[in-house]
Amino acid sequence: MAAVVTRKFGEETLQFIGKKVAVETSDSKVYNGTLAGVDDKLDIVLDNVEGHGILKMILNGAFVKEIRLMEKPFDFKALAERLERAFPGLVRIREDVGAIIVMDKIKVTQSGVEEGTGLSADRVRSIFDAFMKETKK
Repeated sequence: MAAVVTRKFGEETLQFIGKKVAVETSDSKVYNGTLAGVDDKLDIVLDNVEGHGILKMILNGAFVKEIRLMEKPFDFKALAERLERAFPGLVRIREDVGAIIVMDKIKVTQSGVEEGTGLSADRVRSIFDAFMKETKK
């Protein structure tokens, strides 16, 4: 059970990578920036720290009180459900790498189709583009 909980925590934490976060430390300082990295002790790397003139900083996890996500994470589940309608039984979500794999050969991330060619990849690309248009509204 503990392994499942630890894995789930790791998967949830991965959704913060590359996103705008607010990090509060145990001495009540708040740093806003882009989360570039995190480890199992909550040691974190922040890029483009706002208002402090800092380009990149590393915070010791022992001093991290909380990390707040300041933007909505990409909804891989909703996109996977839509892709599943066009490719039944051939869609897998890989949260550990932040991607959806279609037909074991087409890789889709929040940026679009990153691997794969041909008619199937074109179909995945068009589904992705429609999904992005609808979710931006």
